[in-house]
Amino acid sequence: MQKTIFHSPVLSRFMHGLSRAVLFVLGWTYAEEGHRAPKYVVIAAPHTSNWDFFYTMLVAFALDIKVYAMGKKSLTEGPLGRLMLWLGVIPIDRGKSSNVVAQTIEAFNREDRLVIIIPPSGTRNKVQYWKTGFYHIAHGAGVPIALGYIDYKRKKGGLGPFITPTGNLEADMKIIRKFYAGVTGKHPEKQSA
Repeated sequence: MQKTIFHSPVLSRFMHGLSRAVLFVLGWTYAEEGHRAPKYVVIAAPHTSNWDFFYTMLVAFALDIKVYAMGKKSLTEGPLGRLMLWLGVIPIDRGKSSNVVAQTIEAFNREDRLVIIIPPSGTRNKVQYWKTGFYHIAHGAGVPIALGYIDYKRKKGGLGPFITPTGNLEADMKIIRKFYAGVTGKHPEKQSA
């Protein structure tokens, strides 16, 4: 995995303090439930606005989590492309079938420590169903799933409970849906069921 802003000890410490201060000034709080593992997948939900990335990064720095985040390939192109890569964006080409699940499982198997944020809706627009790649990655790599959230109604972000995928997607998704039922995105009308 490429080196990111999180791998620069001095800058990472500075961003930790700055993010906590910015969240405080904006009236936001952050929290973390459960115990972190060295490797896990974080669901990024609900994803309804470009502001989600901003708050997600603030919360990641505030909680001192070194993260990578899957995002559309166009984020890593153009004048801000290098910056987005440095912030930990892993470019996903939605137009190609590139077996992202298998490649990500491979990355988890290679690395001693790895946290990847995945927005299961795959877009800021409303979708009928989440993509289940996050689940298959976690189950295939044998890592837990952290229920990450940015709740604009409560002005709170963080990591909810960690769940271990059992292989029973339907049963595990019931637990996940129950958690997100009380979380409000910036644009609630775009939230997926």
